[in-house]
Amino acid sequence: MPQIAVVYHSGYGHTQRQAQAVAVGAGAQLIAIDADGNLPEGAWEQLAAADAIVFGSPTYMGGPSWQFKKFADASSKPWFSSAWKDKLFAGFTNSASTMGDKNSTLHYFFTLAMQHGGVWVGTGMMPSNTKSATRDDLNWMGVWGGAAAVSPSDASAAEMFPGDLRFATEFGKRVAQTAERWARR
Repeated sequence: MPQIAVVYHSGYGHTQRQAQAVAVGAGAQLIAIDADGNLPEGAWEQLAAADAIVFGSPTYMGGPSWQFKKFADASSKPWFSSAWKDKLFAGFTNSASTMGDKNSTLHYFFTLAMQHGGVWVGTGMMPSNTKSATRDDLNWMGVWGGAAAVSPSDASAAEMFPGDLRFATEFGKRVAQTAERWARR
């Protein structure tokens, strides 16, 4: 069974719920980046041992949180030795607005993964883009680069759309299935 790590920062709890849903689908270990942008004890070793790493952050001002960026900058140590080369990578994000420049955050994650010599896993899911589609449908925003969610600015983490959380879980399953196939290569 491949080892999968979900490393994420959550400012208000929404990204944490999304991370938990991805982890359930992927059978992954959660690694929370704290409010100061630091990882818990042993997290770098967990990332080194992982076959797949899933990045997560809210989208703030058109990109990931500064706490996630601090982690990304600190990942230059494994980058220097190509320690994460050929690992699978994926990502997820959320913001208050429907568009909210989520793709900028996903592209940031993708670029970080490519700098590490990784292989990116997209959603592989068709969008729910019919007239009858609702926010509770899977991939209702039509995102392919990673899982995305909308967290309205006046909604608590407990009020996240069920479809967005199901999307995160299904995305986690996709990462796990891809990691299993990748491990057999």
